[in-house]
Amino acid sequence: MGTEDKARNSAESAKGKVKEAAGKVTDNQDLEDEGRAEQANSDVKQAGEKVKDAFKR
Repeated sequence: MGTEDKARNSAESAKGKVKEAAGKVTDNQDLEDEGRAEQANSDVKQAGEKVKDAFKR
């Protein structure tokens, strides 16, 4: 997995966690859902990178 891609995915996941927490604090369900979606998107990208790495070996 490329270091750059890994860092980008980690940043996206962290951003999603912040949005989710902010949504909980402000009782904003839309923001909370958006944060969860960003985290899920990041997880999918990480899995894709791992699959690519497995085929490179």
